[in-house]
Amino acid sequence: MFAVIRTGGKQYRVEPNMVLKVEKLEVEAGATVTFDEVLAVGGEGSATIGAPLVAGAKVTATVVAQDRLKKVIIFKKRRRQNSRRKNGHRQPVTVLRIQEINAA
Repeated sequence: MFAVIRTGGKQYRVEPNMVLKVEKLEVEAGATVTFDEVLAVGGEGSATIGAPLVAGAKVTATVVAQDRLKKVIIFKKRRRQNSRRKNGHRQPVTVLRIQEINAA
């Protein structure tokens, strides 16, 4: 069984026991999160597509950790001007483990 959820302005295809990284959520590690914005649910040859959401569908996940992604280097250079700028950025993310998908 799978579901498509929307969180942080992005869409994710999730399955039970799947681990994924989403935009940072303000919850602590070990907490349970429920996603109500389910766009599609499917499995075993049948699929339900929402318009825009599937009514009554929920996806439950537990928070594994609050983490940060690998560093992205931003380097700007203006040629022949002796002007350079170097910055780094690490995006904060929440690591989730999908527990169950309720299609009803």
